[in-house]
Amino acid sequence: MARVELSKKACSVNPLKMSQPVGGALAFLGLNKCMPLLHGSQGCTSFGLVLFVRHFREAIPMQTTAMSEVSTVLGGFENVEQAIVTIATRTKPEVIGICSTGVTEIKGDDVDGFLKLVRQNHPELDHVKLVYVSTPDFEGAFEDGWRKAVTRMVGQLVDTPPQGAAREANRVNILPGSHLTPGDLDELRDICEAFGLEATFLPDLSGSLDGHMPEEFSPTTIGGASVNDIARMGRAAFTIAIGEQMRDAAVALEAKTSVPFRVFDRLTGLAPNDALMALLMKISGRPAPSKIKRQRSQLLDAMLDGHFSFGGKTVAVGAEPDLLFSIASFLTEMGATVGAAVTSTQSPILHKVPAEEVLVGDLEDFEHRAKGMDLLVTHSHGRQASERLHIPLFRYGLPTFDRLGAAHRVSVGYRGTRSLIFDIGNVFMSEIHEATPDTWADKLASHGEGSHDDTQTAAH
Repeated sequence: MARVELSKKACSVNPLKMSQPVGGALAFLGLNKCMPLLHGSQGCTSFGLVLFVRHFREAIPMQTTAMSEVSTVLGGFENVEQAIVTIATRTKPEVIGICSTGVTEIKGDDVDGFLKLVRQNHPELDHVKLVYVSTPDFEGAFEDGWRKAVTRMVGQLVDTPPQGAAREANRVNILPGSHLTPGDLDELRDICEAFGLEATFLPDLSGSLDGHMPEEFSPTTIGGASVNDIARMGRAAFTIAIGEQMRDAAVALEAKTSVPFRVFDRLTGLAPNDALMALLMKISGRPAPSKIKRQRSQLLDAMLDGHFSFGGKTVAVGAEPDLLFSIASFLTEMGATVGAAVTSTQSPILHKVPAEEVLVGDLEDFEHRAKGMDLLVTHSHGRQASERLHIPLFRYGLPTFDRLGAAHRVSVGYRGTRSLIFDIGNVFMSEIHEATPDTWADKLASHGEGSHDDTQTAAH
């Protein structure tokens, strides 16, 4: 069990974490025809917008209530009302997802009360769903904002089925954590369909941020979980939550609809995927398809091939809690040691991380603890530490803005785990400096081997 420590520094020098409003906004981007709205200054929204555009390389719909100094002091009702009316009139969304920010949380705006007044003043907007979530950026982190937003979606968008209503035996709900990519969700959908199951994802970034070319422009999100699909989640046979961060949403869904659930701490690695396949076999009543068995066999072969590269290596990992646990567990199972683990916020999963200590800190803490390691694993903001320490960096997580295809990386399921073995194993292999005729003699001399004196000594 890892010991969890908090950084004692007075300020964050090189931040690892991203704020709650950014996490909440990304969750709303997984809904179809949705417009995320940040209740705060324009700068708050601009930061998240640039972050997502650089990572996903897609047009990102986001709006702001554009709070000024005066409106912040006097209260933001007029800004919220005007923003909702303007968005509903011009972009015609089905959902407006509203996230608070630090400036409006400090003021203490009663946004729930604001929304009731907006409903009273504008009955013509009754068809637009308004989902508000409190996400102050002076506490918590990205993962917390996502968790709160999804839990709120469950509370406001999922219908409670009538008493005695029949369940759809072939339908499952999947609540993915913020650490899963659109590529991961596509892989999970393929796995469910292989068992004859239809999956509803909440949120579903694979529909809205998977990098497709839409047939026509839309000012709101294109693809993702629709309002109708979300409303039907209460009729599903089972709910699968991925990541400890999704436990609250799964509990809320069960309390509202009585749909049973199971939380998977991770779906990277052999054992957790074996458990997932066993669950899907039980839900569907079908044996594992031959292609799934083949993928498992391929993963076993990849683990055998790759463990020579992983064995004996020490790795420093900096990531959000669920992503940290997933990649650290995977590295340990492959024979590596997690020598340094740094995260952004508190979570019950941190005690399970296979490391002596997990520090809730920043990238400066990460860099200090990473000295002498064989590999750094964090997002693109770790590249400066990699250059200074002369240690290779495996970019993992959000944001990854200096490499292509971050949204399509797959690291869940048997195939995703196999791909991760190859990706990281190749980084280790690229650092092996093979001797050449020009360097072999120098290497022997540096170790004092093969000299005439040593040969004579050995002969005597």
